Amino acid sequence: MSNPLLTPFDQAPFAHIKNEHFKPAFLEAIEKARKEIDQIAESDETPTFENTLEALDFSGRQLDRVSSIFFNLNSAETNEEIQKIAQKVSPLLSEFNNDITLNEKLFHRIKSVYEQLGDLTLSPEQQTLLEKRYKSFSRNGANLNDADKKRLREIDAELAKLKLKFGENVLAETNKYELLLTNEADLDGLPEGAKEAATQLAKSKDKEGWLITLDYPSYIPFMKYAKNRDLRKKLSLAFGSKGFHGDELDNRENVLKIVSLRYERAQLLGYETHAHFVLEERMAETPKKVEDFLNELLEKAKPAAEREFAELETFAKQLDDIDRLEKWDSAYYSEKLKQQLFDLDDEKLKPYFKLENVITGVFTVAEKLFGLTFKEVFNIEKYHDEVKTFEVYDEFSNFISLFYADFHPRPGKRGGAWMTSYKPQFRHHGKNSRPHISNVCNFTKPTETKPSLLTFNEVTTLFHEFGHALHGMLANTTYPSLSGTSVYWDFVELPSQVMENWCYEKEALELFAVHYKTGELIPMELVRKIKDSATFQEGMATLRQLSFGFLDMAWHGTDPTNIEDVKSYESKAFEGTNLFPDTPETCMSTAFSHIFQGGYSSGYYSYKWAEVLDADAFAHFKENGIFNKEIANKFKEHVLSKGGTENPMTLYKRFRGAEPKIEPLLERAGLIKKVS
Repeated sequence: MSNPLLTPFDQAPFAHIKNEHFKPAFLEAIEKARKEIDQIAESDETPTFENTLEALDFSGRQLDRVSSIFFNLNSAETNEEIQKIAQKVSPLLSEFNNDITLNEKLFHRIKSVYEQLGDLTLSPEQQTLLEKRYKSFSRNGANLNDADKKRLREIDAELAKLKLKFGENVLAETNKYELLLTNEADLDGLPEGAKEAATQLAKSKDKEGWLITLDYPSYIPFMKYAKNRDLRKKLSLAFGSKGFHGDELDNRENVLKIVSLRYERAQLLGYETHAHFVLEERMAETPKKVEDFLNELLEKAKPAAEREFAELETFAKQLDDIDRLEKWDSAYYSEKLKQQLFDLDDEKLKPYFKLENVITGVFTVAEKLFGLTFKEVFNIEKYHDEVKTFEVYDEFSNFISLFYADFHPRPGKRGGAWMTSYKPQFRHHGKNSRPHISNVCNFTKPTETKPSLLTFNEVTTLFHEFGHALHGMLANTTYPSLSGTSVYWDFVELPSQVMENWCYEKEALELFAVHYKTGELIPMELVRKIKDSATFQEGMATLRQLSFGFLDMAWHGTDPTNIEDVKSYESKAFEGTNLFPDTPETCMSTAFSHIFQGGYSSGYYSYKWAEVLDADAFAHFKENGIFNKEIANKFKEHVLSKGGTENPMTLYKRFRGAEPKIEPLLERAGLIKKVS
């Protein structure tokens, strides 16, 4: 049987891949990559940038492709068999990566080139690659003794398994919970579209009634609109207690093991904590800088958040005689208050945000800014029928990228929204190899009577993830390890978050916000209300984001070895940001996939950090026109195309002419008055 993953391919051969192909493909690709590494390490030639650093960066390409296909499927279209394969191959990959960073001969060659740095004639990108590669070896154990190297391998293998198990448990918890309602009165307050979706979901599972799940398109409308407070509480507690039930899916032990192993690893490598290790290679540099940054924002946001919370409490008391506002009341009364203050709610907006129109809109924005065109194609193999595929071209009809888009929830797809890559951009042997980029989301599905109509939050999410996609698509670097989103973690959110700004601008909304039935352009009064409501409860929203950043730093910026109770430790971390009463039945940490499964450990602060950058960057557009071609070209040239080839602050200053200021963010959030 031929294995499609082991025969040369450009596009991922999804139609031909079977689960049984993965493990043999991994084993063979690892072996091939190992031989390539050995050839570099064992070479008799004098170490040079080309025969060592460059050769290393272009090694293991087949393994990278197999890994990207497999782990993307494990996120977007998984099943039990794929999860079992992941548990088997993850330690193999961890071991292989350690074989590279702990290879003494290879490190000796890299070190030899690094020590000549002052005498070499290298481009900025080549210099970055050399410095980054040397640091990656020295920071990951190359200088350890044999016993410590052995322990490092054990830690990394165990962490690989634990992170997978954490994510599997969260997905299983999400999939298994169902709230089946058979009395229509229980859906009182829910918009017709949400009720129809709940009916359709029940039918798809051969059930009578209305089915509500923990997937966002089902969960959010219920929490926002359902009048039945007891059911909102039930659903809220189910959502907030994922991985916290004391059963086989409980994640508390996984959390404690992950943070302890990360701490031990950091100590082994000579760092005070995991956060010290991570932040050395971030714009923020140290845990103290992160904590100072979070506390500065907390000082600005907390008074506003407390005022907003008091206003919400008073409103709930007046409306429904609610004596104590709970977490399951937040979305419901916030939506009611927003409607009262701005005469605006998602049900008024959704008809103007048909998914296909929003996709056209984001493509048009990309065309006006960066000269890109998107052509839907139907001859690209896909991993699911719902996936859309596009070829992307520049203004000179040059092929730029392949783009996959996957928009709706399924049982095999983890929650949330993300951008990923099936193939990075790089230049090799005179050829500019173009990237294959993907956006994966969980948006409202179409029903029998309505197309997919997005909430405004879903619209901003689509623009956000598309900003990441542009970072990948427009990459124009030489080395794959520096391409696209391979940048400092607290810089990676700039392209995504800056794109959200166009969703609030009349000039952009006019491109795509038309009524799905009548074709009528969104009324300018609604656009004004979107703008006016943009800072609604921004203090509370900021406090919520900061709380996640503080929790992340609490887990990773201290010695966690004596922590015994996950919930009480989490509660202590939340003390300075709490508004709502605590719910003993829930725990954020046990489902905090960003930091325990994804790559955001010691990095959750980066969302707010990047907001400072994006607000400052968009202020530049606003001053000169949101479709100003000259500024867009500078952003493309100095940020989007450069990947991680230079220090991000150097790139940002090249675009903006100065370091970012925090004031545009505080002004945009309504936390300080705009200085005229």
